[in-house]
Amino acid sequence: MTTSSVAAPDAPAKSRGGARVAVQKFGTFLSGMVMPNIAIFIAWGIITAFFIETGWTPVGILGGFGETGGVANIGLVGPILTYLIPLAIAIQGGRMVYETRGAVVGSIMTMGVIIGANGTTMILGAMICGPLGAYLIKQVDKIWDGKIRPGFEMLVNNYAAGILGFGLAMAGFFWLAPLFKLIAEGLGDVVNFLVQHSLLPLASVIIEPAKVFFLNNAINHGVLDQLGAQQVQESGKSILFLLEANPGPGLGILLAFTFFGVGIARSTAPGAIIIQFLGGIHEIYFPYVLQKPVLFIAVILGGATGVATNVAFHSGLVAPASPGSIFAVLGATAKDSFLGVILSVLLSAAVSFAVASFFLIATRKRDLANGGGDMSAAMAKLQANKGRDVNAATAGLLGTNAPANNEEAAASVGGTATATRVQNLVFACDAGMGSSAMGASVLRNKIKKAGIEGVTVSNKAIANLSGDEDLIITQEELTDRARQKNPNAQHVSVGNFMNAPQYDQVVEQLKNQ
Repeated sequence: MTTSSVAAPDAPAKSRGGARVAVQKFGTFLSGMVMPNIAIFIAWGIITAFFIETGWTPVGILGGFGETGGVANIGLVGPILTYLIPLAIAIQGGRMVYETRGAVVGSIMTMGVIIGANGTTMILGAMICGPLGAYLIKQVDKIWDGKIRPGFEMLVNNYAAGILGFGLAMAGFFWLAPLFKLIAEGLGDVVNFLVQHSLLPLASVIIEPAKVFFLNNAINHGVLDQLGAQQVQESGKSILFLLEANPGPGLGILLAFTFFGVGIARSTAPGAIIIQFLGGIHEIYFPYVLQKPVLFIAVILGGATGVATNVAFHSGLVAPASPGSIFAVLGATAKDSFLGVILSVLLSAAVSFAVASFFLIATRKRDLANGGGDMSAAMAKLQANKGRDVNAATAGLLGTNAPANNEEAAASVGGTATATRVQNLVFACDAGMGSSAMGASVLRNKIKKAGIEGVTVSNKAIANLSGDEDLIITQEELTDRARQKNPNAQHVSVGNFMNAPQYDQVVEQLKNQ
């Protein structure tokens, strides 16, 4: 293999997928602010679970109830949620836009919103003000870039940031805080309406398909984390943390393929169960659903069953379960919610399994006869339906002819040279953690066994691609975004990070270079 892994640009396909890619990028940006700070959510959740008045071991000075020496206890729960979490998110968001300088100004603006909101959790405000403050100081700096007399740079830069920060803090306090508070209260009222009228399971109609297409982060981190944290502060738990994190629907899909699937899908499903259910990497089951789009019905019904169960038992988590492992879910479960949470996982898995099994059994003979149920053929069909180039994503799976040499490979991408020696190989996914880390580990072991040296294999979020990558491996739904970040790299699209046949092609390419 030389450069058969290069995916050719396809302008019409990009146009058709433009909206999807835009939503993915927006969700990834939100995720990029929240995911590095998940440890704070987890620590806060543990503190809440143990020390609030209804917790496992109530302690007033830590949980924020009662009095000590005639003074009301502030505790840790409220301040962490009100100040630390929003500021940490704002700092990360500002850093993503304009490094440390952006983080500083973004945090100043966010502080104005936090205080102006008067106790309302401002995670949403932080997600907006952190990047916005960073963007504004970046634009201000451009005004006198290269025009400052030597020796006055620090003076001008510090005062510019300080004065702008002052103005943004005032704007946040007086103008933005009331707006964000109104939005937060409105979203809360919508959720309360859905809960009171037993309509919350309908959220699965949006959330479950969104997960499969990597579009869930905008909903999850932009709305659910905010409202869930607010509910925890008010009642000690929230069902909203379980809407997306429930591993049950994915487990049901993988079990159905284990018993009734055919070809590669059936042989890989048992291993995928361990990674998805125990490891919490839900992306592993997405290709199985994409193989047969009718299985969206299975994950929607499974997800709705899990939500309905939690509604019936009034169960919830005290913090986000990230990653969505059964261990993380149980670790964040409120002390009075274990029965409901466990049943929600089991029942959602059962429903998803039953519905998926029905469809797999109904099409089993046809799949065995023509290979249509095999994952490789299905992925190729999916890519063709989406108007994408199938050469990169399916060359190894389908045995399609690869370009014979570097010149042919260059021609296949419109003349862009692709014969660059691969030294920096990167797995990229939405958040740059779970699934991409798993894929990097798998390929790193293959490269080591092949005795190849001088090649680094790492994993990143797509948003963090720097442009110096030689070869980028992504799941096929995310390749368009990765290509936009680094159009000069070789791009490999895979359906499953765990055991993609393209890995062997990549190893051969590295051997031959």
